[in-house]
Amino acid sequence: MKLSVAIITFNEERIIEKNLNAVQNLADEIIIVDSFSTDCTEEICKKFSKVKFIQHQFEGFGKQKNFAITECSGNWILFLDADEIPDETAKVSIKNIVSQENSEFLVYNIQFNNIFLGKSLKYGGWGNIKRERLFKKGFGKYSEDIVHECFITSEKVGKLNGKLNHYTYKDIYHHIEKSNKYTSMMAEKMYKNGKRSTIFKILFNPFYQFIKSYFIRLGFLDGLVGYYAASTAAFYTFLKYKKLHEITNVTKSCS
Repeated sequence: MKLSVAIITFNEERIIEKNLNAVQNLADEIIIVDSFSTDCTEEICKKFSKVKFIQHQFEGFGKQKNFAITECSGNWILFLDADEIPDETAKVSIKNIVSQENSEFLVYNIQFNNIFLGKSLKYGGWGNIKRERLFKKGFGKYSEDIVHECFITSEKVGKLNGKLNHYTYKDIYHHIEKSNKYTSMMAEKMYKNGKRSTIFKILFNPFYQFIKSYFIRLGFLDGLVGYYAASTAAFYTFLKYKKLHEITNVTKSCS
């Protein structure tokens, strides 16, 4: 059985080499679909002989990932974000599954180890996240959402051993930059799905998000980083609903 590792990229020079070093001995091929990076992402990727580097116009995370799947020639696909790196236990588990002629499952998820500003978060909703990452080609794809896409399959999902180390942000500046980008896309997605914002949602939802993350889901047990994570999750929620409110108002004024 052949394994394709698929990754979509845009300006990932901070982490992509670490990712590729981790999977180069695991993969038969590595498919990189890049959204015309302006940093050294392309140069770094092309140092690895197994990499097939493709530049493709970004139309949303779901569509970009599905395009990457079509470029994979392997029987199995391990789909990673550029900042997701399997630990040694996970790599052994993946090798064992791919080597089997008849695996128990055709789709597998894996538990995340979310590393937030240098600390592994165990609470606040961060410590129990699992995502589908390994699947046999033809047995799953991504929703075509512009952001926060989900994996779609009719198969029963198994669980990989080990964890996926998720190196979320290099610093606070990077976090704020990505939050601004993602909330804009999320507001657009919500508007297209018929959702609308109100002053109540703008004011109340961020407050509830903080209470949920910091108190209900015990984020305070992660110390200062847990407080930061809960606070920025609340700010993310505020931006999302405020931007949705602005889209709605602009659309109304133009109609």
